[in-house]
Amino acid sequence: MAPPPAPPPAAERIAKVLARRGVASSRAAEELIAAGRVEVEGETVTSPATRIAPDAAIRVDGAPVAAAEAARLWRYHKPAGLVTTHKDPQGRPTVFERLPPELPRVISIGRLDLTSEGLLLLTNDGALARTLELPATGWTRRYRVRLYGRLTPADIARLAEGITVEEVRYGPVEVTVERETPSHVWAQVGLKEGKNREIRRLMEHLGLRVGRLIRIAYGPFQLGNLAPGAIEEVNPKVLRDQLGRRLGAPAPAPAGGRR
Repeated sequence: MAPPPAPPPAAERIAKVLARRGVASSRAAEELIAAGRVEVEGETVTSPATRIAPDAAIRVDGAPVAAAEAARLWRYHKPAGLVTTHKDPQGRPTVFERLPPELPRVISIGRLDLTSEGLLLLTNDGALARTLELPATGWTRRYRVRLYGRLTPADIARLAEGITVEEVRYGPVEVTVERETPSHVWAQVGLKEGKNREIRRLMEHLGLRVGRLIRIAYGPFQLGNLAPGAIEEVNPKVLRDQLGRRLGAPAPAPAGGRR
């Protein structure tokens, strides 16, 4: 007796499907859809709420979008002087211009600003990127920071409780002093929210100037000895061990070029 046919794959929001295929984050995918740049099975879709089969034929700006690969993750040592964006309107050099050409299309998990350095996680899975960016995930981002000025025990206690700066509430921040000199201090800083320029804004509020800002860890993933500009893929087994159910299970497909 023949086995019953497998049920069709459950429909998903189109923005999630685009993110899973590595086109963009879910939020950026919604903007593409609203602009009428996305077709599904030959029909233009303009509502992010549209639900489609995960294996539906999709085109963005007329170009076919490959089926999703299994989620992958890379550690990249971002040098200072690069913008974490695919295209900068000011013409500044970007992280994605410096990546190896054989890499599939990837997006960053969070960002590092122009002058910041260190660990930047990259993935081919936009939905995974969004999940790992959320404070609810509970992952601590850790940095080594060179500060000019005097960092007092009272400052450290204030940061540990959370501070409001210009009506923006920042959650608790862990600070440990590594080394002090007459002119500056090196400290380790840990935070979970990662708001825009959070460390710089907090330190400026305390009267301190950030000289260098180096991310050394994002959750369980470490910068380690990765050289500036170098990139290294996280072993799939390590990825599964660390992320567990956060990983999706898309259909395998050959890697495509970075768009």
